[in-house]
Amino acid sequence: MKILVIDIGGTNIKVRVNNGEERRKIPSGSFMTPQNMVNEVLKNTEDWEYEVISIGFPGVIKEGKITSEPKNLGHGWVGFDYESALGKPIKIMNDAAMQALGSYESGVMLFLGLGTGLGSAIVSHGHVVPMELAHLSYKKGVFEDYLGKKGFKGLGVGKWTKHVNAVVRRFTIAFIPDDIVLGGGNSKHLTKLPPKCRLGNNHMAFDGGLKMWENQ
Repeated sequence: MKILVIDIGGTNIKVRVNNGEERRKIPSGSFMTPQNMVNEVLKNTEDWEYEVISIGFPGVIKEGKITSEPKNLGHGWVGFDYESALGKPIKIMNDAAMQALGSYESGVMLFLGLGTGLGSAIVSHGHVVPMELAHLSYKKGVFEDYLGKKGFKGLGVGKWTKHVNAVVRRFTIAFIPDDIVLGGGNSKHLTKLPPKCRLGNNHMAFDGGLKMWENQ
């Protein structure tokens, strides 16, 4: 089965299909509405062949449907008919959950995506549990204010890293994971990892997108 994976982020939308190694990026941001996304994806993949589509979306997904508008994109994502607009069967998963699924090895794994925002998910013995930890209160704001793009730019690498370590310690106590994956674009700036942690990479989102169609 030829699968197109669409990984929607607040800075870029990344697309890749499983019959080639090329990954293409589409600039994203507050201007990106679902129709803009569809237009850009179709334009950027018109020379690719695929039968079905996996979408990783930075927001709450319930029963395969988007239920909340994203913080770092435009509006109109809830209720949009993606299958009709893209013209293929689709499956949608939270973007952090999709990358977590692709990063999973065994046991209970906690995934934290250090990107534009803060993505989070747990995979427990193969079962994905999406979470929304980003907007829980922390210090003078929420976790995303300190660990996301805003915190990285405003605090500098040193202070940002200290907050990453402090938050990982809290979540380790709360969730008792066997394994912790720190993914997202800014994870590459971590020079020393907290205990039980390993670095992920955005390519794992592609692997997660493929796994969404296993046993079909």
